[in-house]
Amino acid sequence: MFDVQFYMEASKILKDIQKNSITNKEIIYDAFETIRNKNPIIYNIETTNACNMHCKMCPRTTMMTRNIETLDEQLANKIINQIKPHNEELWTKWEEFVKKNYNIFPNDMSENHFFLYIIPQVIQLHGYGDPLLDKNIYKYVKMLTKKGIQSYFSCNPANINMNDTIKTFENGLSYIKYSIESTNDELHKVVRGYASNFTESYNKILKLLELKEKCNYNTIIVITMIDLHFPWQIEEYEKLKEAFAGQDVYIYFKSEDQQWYRKDYHDTKSVHWSEFCKHPWMSMTVKSNGEIAMCMEDYNNEIILGNAYKDALYDIWNNSNYEIFRKNHFNLTPTIKCTKECDMKLIGNLI
Repeated sequence: MFDVQFYMEASKILKDIQKNSITNKEIIYDAFETIRNKNPIIYNIETTNACNMHCKMCPRTTMMTRNIETLDEQLANKIINQIKPHNEELWTKWEEFVKKNYNIFPNDMSENHFFLYIIPQVIQLHGYGDPLLDKNIYKYVKMLTKKGIQSYFSCNPANINMNDTIKTFENGLSYIKYSIESTNDELHKVVRGYASNFTESYNKILKLLELKEKCNYNTIIVITMIDLHFPWQIEEYEKLKEAFAGQDVYIYFKSEDQQWYRKDYHDTKSVHWSEFCKHPWMSMTVKSNGEIAMCMEDYNNEIILGNAYKDALYDIWNNSNYEIFRKNHFNLTPTIKCTKECDMKLIGNLI
């Protein structure tokens, strides 16, 4: 989830910045603080940072050095009890905003539709790990369902365990995303590592689709291929769409999230990665060790703003660490990794 009210209000301020009618950093900072919700909204809960894949495009493969940890069940319950869904009136305003400003509609299917209509409503139960390796994942789905909050996680289909996955469906999982990079097993291993495959993964997903229809589960199965700028990908994506033709899936070609460390930056079609970073004001990330990080992209937990074991989310969201972090975005403070290890523009770049 993220704060859609802040997103909408910030877009108005952004337009004033672009017209040069507001140029004073202090005025803009105060304006952001005025529209910032003092109650935190959780973007994602990294229930585990364990993963058995070796994906070429993931910083976890070559740069993550933190310990492998799994979230404590009691802490997960404590965190979930501190959050709530958006109300219907606010969501109606948000849908109108998205249609007017992005020309994207509720029944569309694309990476930007997914970000603008699905991500704002769900708690993501993943970070730099595969939730299918967390044996408690179905419990967290159940906790969120009881709170009236939609849930979602992205995972590697090679890790599908039918019994565990069905438990998440039974407990009300809203969306599950499977990343498939090729319809060829060997090409898939080139991208995702030796533990990945297409053939076995595809057959498991088809079985889940059968069970979903038979048992009337509401979980939406999402299939993505990430645009890594390989010459064979467009053809492979067409083959992937053909493989799932007629199946009840949400499928799209996804821009690569972070490319700052790559030598072949190949742009993005994503709204999220094209606009300035709003995360310091509109969302909070919980890591697998209970730390509150700057955002989901902080793979090594380098900017820690609090600890959910020790403090309430409200107190962390409004503490001095967050205040300094938000001002760092305005000042383009060179000591924070956001200035050099992220594709997103900071508000300081626009002033």
